[in-house]
Amino acid sequence: MSVYNHRPIVPPTPSRLIELLDAVKSEFDQLAQEAMVCKSQRDEFEHKMNSQIQEMNLFQQNLIDLERSQQIIKKQYEEEIARLRQQLDQLQHGGAPPPTSNAPMYSGSNAYPQPAPPMLDSKPPAHLAGYPSGPPPPPTSAHLSSAPPPHPTAAGTPYMNGSSPLPTGTPPPQMTSGRGGNESLKPVGPVPTANPPLADFDPENVPANMKVEGQDWFALFNPKAQRYLKVDLLHTFEHGSVVCCVKFSADGRYLAAGCNQATYVYDTVTAVRVAVLQDENAGRDGDLYIRSVSFSPDGKHLATGAEDKQIRIWDIGKKRIRRVLQGHEQDIYSLEFSRDGRILVSGSGDRTARIWDWQDGQCMHVLRIKDMDQKDPGVTSVAISPDGRLVAAGSLDKVVRVWDAVTGQPLERLDGHKDSVYSVAFMPDGKTLISGSLDKTLRMWALGTHDRAYAGDRGKNACKQVFTGHKDFVLSVATTPDGNWIVSGSKDRGVQFWDPRTGQTQFMLQGHKNSVISVATSPGRSPMFATGSGDNRARIWRYESLGP
Repeated sequence: MSVYNHRPIVPPTPSRLIELLDAVKSEFDQLAQEAMVCKSQRDEFEHKMNSQIQEMNLFQQNLIDLERSQQIIKKQYEEEIARLRQQLDQLQHGGAPPPTSNAPMYSGSNAYPQPAPPMLDSKPPAHLAGYPSGPPPPPTSAHLSSAPPPHPTAAGTPYMNGSSPLPTGTPPPQMTSGRGGNESLKPVGPVPTANPPLADFDPENVPANMKVEGQDWFALFNPKAQRYLKVDLLHTFEHGSVVCCVKFSADGRYLAAGCNQATYVYDTVTAVRVAVLQDENAGRDGDLYIRSVSFSPDGKHLATGAEDKQIRIWDIGKKRIRRVLQGHEQDIYSLEFSRDGRILVSGSGDRTARIWDWQDGQCMHVLRIKDMDQKDPGVTSVAISPDGRLVAAGSLDKVVRVWDAVTGQPLERLDGHKDSVYSVAFMPDGKTLISGSLDKTLRMWALGTHDRAYAGDRGKNACKQVFTGHKDFVLSVATTPDGNWIVSGSKDRGVQFWDPRTGQTQFMLQGHKNSVISVATSPGRSPMFATGSGDNRARIWRYESLGP
């Protein structure tokens, strides 16, 4: 007999099986829930990690831009110190005297007393720190290189004619008065000028009703002119490099800002950055400043022109290049779509403007400057008339030229500026042209019939107005959609609104720490204008009528 008593194994009852299955199911559900929580936490960690990587990449890019800017400034200071030491040695050994306080100071290898080129470098260096209280100080050697000189010669070094003031004498004829936007341009007598210019006024001594002040900007209204407008700051966009150009879309909803290596597109209502357009294949070994941008009329495409001689057509929604237009032999300085979107016009330092069928990628006309009486007729700026029939171009040889956009034939040559023309813009009537120059003035030209023969003396009587008041180079001009105002940006850091009928300044705006390189007005219903500057900022401003 066995020592142990064997008990029979009793199988579990159905209720016990159900109980065990429920326990297993409950444990499985708990584990599944914990797994979902872990997955959610993992996804959240991955999202945070990706965001931190993007921020780190942005910080890295900003650091690279700052390092590049620091190297440029360091090089300029070293060249300036070397030049001053050389002048000191010459003075001690009986050589040429150093420049006086009124003489232009500059860096580079050119020895004084040769005239200093107003723009010192083919690439815009970083801005100087600090914001002036009151009117801007006189330009110094550091300021001279603040705006992107957009035009090197074929030899690779910038060439500019020396800046000189307008000759004294009888002022240009005044336009008819009134606030209508479509009045004819008729001389009615001498132009009343603001004396002294608004840039010379001390904002502390201006009556309160003649000035507007913001946190880091102010606007002075001309006490000698009736005040029609008010102005305010809407948005400020910081960048890692100089802002070379700004341009609104046709509906005013977006603003593009061209900088080093990249173009940034912003929503003008929300101030949200909606796109960064950068050609990764262009390489990052050196600078590649985007000198000009232009939206297609439907707002779907953006043309950008840069120092690598290429015009890129971007699909903004897809953030990729749709087409590259090649043919220019030097830097691209200016671009503009026609209002119907059929053609794109470009201007380059290779002495040509070109008319493109941009959708097919074909160059329709090469508008070549053949005049050889100047050392460098490189094209600095182009504009298309509202009806698409005329193309205007400003150039380094002080001349504004007009071509027939359909045939490519030259129509007019407008002489009068005393230094290089940096910007041109059509008035809404399509028969009037505005130009801005390194001679510190703007000029208004009344264009003749489109079928007149080209002649060298056509521009002598075409200038109907000269706008004086900027203290330094006029780098950019624009007109408001209603034709009531002309806007200009200058190396004196100021923006001025001009009345085209009287030649007077409505107001002078100081809102940047460095040269105002680019100005643009919004074609949309909202009255806005934008500024791009050597202080790495693009800003959107609102101007409005004071009412009846």
